[in-house]
Amino acid sequence: MALISIGIDHEHASLDLLERATVPEHEWSKMLRTLVSHRNIHEAVFVSTCLRTEVVAVIDRFHGAVDEITMTLAEATGVDASEFEDRLTVNYERDVAAHLFSVAAGLKSVVPGEYEILGQLRRALELAIEEHTTGPEITDLFQRAIASGRHVRHETSIARGTLSFAHAAVSAATDEMGGDLAGAEVVVVGAGQLASGVARSLLAHPERVASLLIVNRTVARARTLADELGDDRVRVGELDDVAAALPGARLVVTALEAPAPVVVAAHVARLTHDLLIVDLGVPRAVAPDVEANAFVRRIDISTLRDRIDRALGDRRDAIDDAQKIVASDVERFLVDQRARGAASIVRELREHLDEVVTGELSRRERDFDGLSEEQRESVTSLIRSVVAKIAHRPTVALKEAAGTDQGTRLSEATRQLFDL
Repeated sequence: MALISIGIDHEHASLDLLERATVPEHEWSKMLRTLVSHRNIHEAVFVSTCLRTEVVAVIDRFHGAVDEITMTLAEATGVDASEFEDRLTVNYERDVAAHLFSVAAGLKSVVPGEYEILGQLRRALELAIEEHTTGPEITDLFQRAIASGRHVRHETSIARGTLSFAHAAVSAATDEMGGDLAGAEVVVVGAGQLASGVARSLLAHPERVASLLIVNRTVARARTLADELGDDRVRVGELDDVAAALPGARLVVTALEAPAPVVVAAHVARLTHDLLIVDLGVPRAVAPDVEANAFVRRIDISTLRDRIDRALGDRRDAIDDAQKIVASDVERFLVDQRARGAASIVRELREHLDEVVTGELSRRERDFDGLSEEQRESVTSLIRSVVAKIAHRPTVALKEAAGTDQGTRLSEATRQLFDL
């Protein structure tokens, strides 16, 4: 069996394809169960963020698993499988660890070093454990990747300044508004992790906003977020309240998953004051034609990505340092993984040889009818001693080569020779 990761992300696909390739959160459990129902997939974790949809799995046949994962993604999203061609990122065996550790470190995020990805990876693993679709191998991989991500943020300045995608969105909005947030009425659409980050950044902004309205499909969740924020400027409302709130707002930030836009041109048609809308939704939660009104400006994730890329000049050294830490952590993980693999195959080899001896002694029991109990024990001891001496050198070689490419080759050869 082998490790594989297959996914689609902002580095290799358009925002339009990312939008359509999003799997709704209420279908993640079904996604996991479907994945492990396939012949070539034994374990699976499904990772879904606003700019990443990915499967990490333990598989048998490489090409069969790629086809099965691609088919599952296509069925879950309604995107034709042909559209994924040349857009999927595929990593195999040791490259899976290098990829996932880099993701956890924030090296593959729109905002390098952002911390939200750690929580997303942790929740993906927790769901897989809850659905019984993961085992020790992938669980260890994710736990070590998350630990490495924390290591990177502790040892480097990659997370200096803009700490999250939410913070970057608020910074971009402030720049777009000329730094003028003082006394502004703001609407945040959504009440999840991203919306929470946006709300916190807005409330902590040096230019004090006058009010912040959180609207969400589930009002109870919005109230929970408001209670957590503990700020008397925060109000809550239903998703349908967004249209009525726009005439008094100067900034709207959408941070939710919606099957269709929740802010459309009709909502802003009669506005006669400047309004900035920041759309963080994937799929997009704001219809592009809202800008038909000259008073309305809209920026989305693609705009933010371009801004962040231009602003990274002073953090290149931190990114280089983070990459070195990730490389070291990945190598340590792979060495440990190979060592565990050697211990496992040595145990399997010994158990196999013991079973052979036991089976042959049982099969030839009548041949020992003329022997005393003491003589029987001597013969059994002699046979087991000879077999142990024969197995000694292969066992030592497997242990000594653990953690190296030679060790991998020896393990594979042992499994093939002894049919383990």
